[in-house]
Amino acid sequence: MDGARARVAKRGLGGRLSWITLYVRQLAILDFCCALTAGVIGFTVRFGNDPVTPLPNVLLAIGLPLVWVPWLMVAGAFDARIFGTGSDEYRRIFNAGVSLTAAVALVSYATKAEIARGYVVAALPLLTILNLFARYRLRKHLHDMRAQGACMRRVVVVGHRDGVTDMVRELRRSPYHGLEVVAACLPGGVAGEVVSLERTSPSIAASAGERGAQVPVCGDLAGVTGAVEWSAADTVAVVSCPELDGVTLRRLAWELEKSGTELFVAPALLDVAGPRTTIRPIAGFPLLHVEHVEFAGPRRIVKAVVDKTVAGLALIALSPLIGLITLAIRVTDPGPAFFVQRRIGRDGQEFPMIKFRTMVMGAEHLKVELVSRNDSDAVLFKVKSDPRVTRLGAFLRRYSLDELPQLVNVLHGDMSLIGPRPPLREEVEQYGEDVYRRLVVKPGLTGLWQVSGRSDLPWEEAVRLDLQYVENWSLVLDMQILWKTLAAVAKGSGAY
Repeated sequence: MDGARARVAKRGLGGRLSWITLYVRQLAILDFCCALTAGVIGFTVRFGNDPVTPLPNVLLAIGLPLVWVPWLMVAGAFDARIFGTGSDEYRRIFNAGVSLTAAVALVSYATKAEIARGYVVAALPLLTILNLFARYRLRKHLHDMRAQGACMRRVVVVGHRDGVTDMVRELRRSPYHGLEVVAACLPGGVAGEVVSLERTSPSIAASAGERGAQVPVCGDLAGVTGAVEWSAADTVAVVSCPELDGVTLRRLAWELEKSGTELFVAPALLDVAGPRTTIRPIAGFPLLHVEHVEFAGPRRIVKAVVDKTVAGLALIALSPLIGLITLAIRVTDPGPAFFVQRRIGRDGQEFPMIKFRTMVMGAEHLKVELVSRNDSDAVLFKVKSDPRVTRLGAFLRRYSLDELPQLVNVLHGDMSLIGPRPPLREEVEQYGEDVYRRLVVKPGLTGLWQVSGRSDLPWEEAVRLDLQYVENWSLVLDMQILWKTLAAVAKGSGAY
């Protein structure tokens, strides 16, 4: 592909980035409709029976949809960099809703306009909630499109082979990020080579997607701009690479700026998210300051209170279902309805984890006969179509109903609603030094492992997700995981 054609494609004139323009239009229409709906509902609730409505309230109801979309633009809710991933989009909408409410209150006070407080209280919070939900649904549609290979940015990855391989593997495993690696440039690389994922385990290579497990190499570090034109890429991602010093990287940024190609630079840090990192210019050097993880303090107290409150309310609300499952287990299979197993919690302390019994009696003694059929890695023991699992147990496992009694563990304080997977003693004994990091927080009823594949995950990926949670914990992340857990449980994928 020649340079002119590549530049046309990158700018979205019939190329792959044209989806951004369409997506922004869809967002604007959606936001306008949400504001119109909230305005009508708020007006009806407050003034439905009033024969005369003050003019300022009429103007506010009419102007709300016209003001809301530009307000979101100023708040940065249409920034293409936040489409499809992260919580920035939702946070900016929430902040826009709060700031607009404050602005209306200030204008009303300053002008002494007769704006009904009931209308403001009804319409603006409703608008924020409607818009958050609408944006979420449109994001899920974008994820579905990306899973099919559409609405993707074309990326050239620059760096050493191992770093490039890791990035390709992760992006292909999680296409919802919207980055499709189409080429690579390596130190000493020769055009015609390929970067292959086959150096990893077959299960990881297989999960990389149907688009193949190889990426073409377009040359060495001096050929990045050529690789961009050849592949019609619109983004360059630089992974850890000592050969690309500050001067070289700055010159590369200048070259990419001419064609409007975006540049991403990955710091040499694994799974440390934005809230813990700050770039601080010191003595002319942009230093990345990494804050320590908070394992105590007010936020942890809030997390503990939320855990116990939600667990208590959930136990009360689900008590009929828990009773029904208990009765069903006792009727369909002889033996107790509950299974208690010793697990390892925070700081290596053992605790009795409670689950519904899903296997036949004496299942632990039958495990020796199934070792050769282990479908998981050396540390975990998982067998698909495990003959020890009862018919009812298979149903309970598929929809994670067998884990409902763990709410008692959360209420007792042994577990949290969100956290790493609670391991067995024999698993902990096989941990490497880094894996012990999982034990500095309470294990969770659900977690990143639950919403990312459950039993289908390779061991190293499960560990990576657990460590990622430990390093980047926040209340917002917990809420996101809880929300995603509902979808993961409904699908029942990866549970056996």
